[in-house]
Amino acid sequence: MFIAGNVIMNTFRLKKWVILVIFAVYRMLDAVDALKCYCNSKRCPNSTCETDGYCFASASFENGAPKYQYQCWDRHNIFPPGDKPVWCREDERSDIICCASDYCNRDIFAETSPTATAWQVVPWIMGLVVFAICVALSLWWAKKWRADGKRPPRPYPDEDETKHILNTPTTTIRDMIELTTSGSGSGLPLLVQRSIARQIQLVDIIGKGRFGEVWRGRWRGENVAVKIFSSREECSWFREAEIYQTVMLRHENILGFIAADNKDNGTWTQLWLITDYHENGSLFDFLTAKSIDSNTLIKMSLSIATGLAHLHMDIVGTKGKPAIAHRDLKSKNILVKSNLSCVIGDLGLAVRHNVSNDSVDVPSTNRVGTKRYMAPEVLDETMDTRQFDPYKRSDVYSFGLVLWEMARRCGNMPDDYQPPYYDCVPPDPALEDMRRVVCTEKRRPNVPNRWHSDPVLSGISKVMKECWYQNPAARLTALRIKKTLANVGTNGADYIKL
Repeated sequence: MFIAGNVIMNTFRLKKWVILVIFAVYRMLDAVDALKCYCNSKRCPNSTCETDGYCFASASFENGAPKYQYQCWDRHNIFPPGDKPVWCREDERSDIICCASDYCNRDIFAETSPTATAWQVVPWIMGLVVFAICVALSLWWAKKWRADGKRPPRPYPDEDETKHILNTPTTTIRDMIELTTSGSGSGLPLLVQRSIARQIQLVDIIGKGRFGEVWRGRWRGENVAVKIFSSREECSWFREAEIYQTVMLRHENILGFIAADNKDNGTWTQLWLITDYHENGSLFDFLTAKSIDSNTLIKMSLSIATGLAHLHMDIVGTKGKPAIAHRDLKSKNILVKSNLSCVIGDLGLAVRHNVSNDSVDVPSTNRVGTKRYMAPEVLDETMDTRQFDPYKRSDVYSFGLVLWEMARRCGNMPDDYQPPYYDCVPPDPALEDMRRVVCTEKRRPNVPNRWHSDPVLSGISKVMKECWYQNPAARLTALRIKKTLANVGTNGADYIKL
């Protein structure tokens, strides 16, 4: 019995050791097969954890910001057992993904930093801001365009007709203007203007100014005047061409505009403004060289007043014309036609009146008018430049000085030509000189006694005095001047029918 008991005890001890060995081997094998996962918990050394279950990654939002978790999930925590336990399933608040290979959970979610996210959002925000600004500017421009009034389309001929009139050798500039404008008075189409400009041959220079030069040119045997601006005067060139092409501006007493073009001679760019050519030149040149009789004085004066009245007139309608003020009216900017009537030229400083919003369209140029012909309110800077009427009254003052220049050269014993205020200021007066004489001393050009004995000169002198009143509101309008001068011609010894 004792031996049997010992055998049983030994057998029991042997089984115990076998079980312990088997358990140890199992533990070793289990340790070898442990799954390694990426872990972002503070409890994980080296961002790594080991498990006999799964690697998992979860993504959720807390307070509007993404939150990511990477950990191990042990087998004994899995419920229920199987390939897809409950906690590995997605819900409305979070995304949870499980996997069973080393570090398989590390790259499941592309985690972005707040800075990177912000930089991705900023371009979208900037794009929306720029888009909103563009929309606002477009709406503002559309509103302004409607307010200013869209210029009606000019009745130009079609392309075939334009080519035909250009290719006809006998077509004159006058024929072309009459055919292509059809009464709009706004000038030739740009294609025709450019074609004419490219065919002009310059002949000789006939004048110079601060803007550039004036040449006599030839086009198909016709004389034309070519005003060549230097490239630094591009704004003046563009403005003058723009004013000349105002709808319904064309008039027998406004210098006839033909074309505008820019020409590259290889060294620099020339800006051409092509107009009618008048052999007699400017009124200044004409009065310097010749005296005039009473008939010519009335004819010249009335034609200038008629042209000025047309400029100042606001024609309402679909083909209407805005009122325009010259701002630099003087004898050098008035040309004498072959029949001795006159035309007003050089509209580079002109301003237009926008009736829709009662504003003044002033050119963006540093040029100012001629100091000698500036009205008192311009010299002392008291003119309200926001209103249009003061510009017209300033033109009337300048016209009064032109009348004085013409009247001096009229009669049986005419005086030598002199510019206004020749006896008060230097040949090239400064603003201070003109301000002292015109504003402070309130002087005006002298009226000779001999004028009072001549009915025409007496009537002209009354008109000029009413043009250069110190108070702008007391001056005559251009239309009233036109009617008054017509009466002077009718009541005088000689009546000129224009």
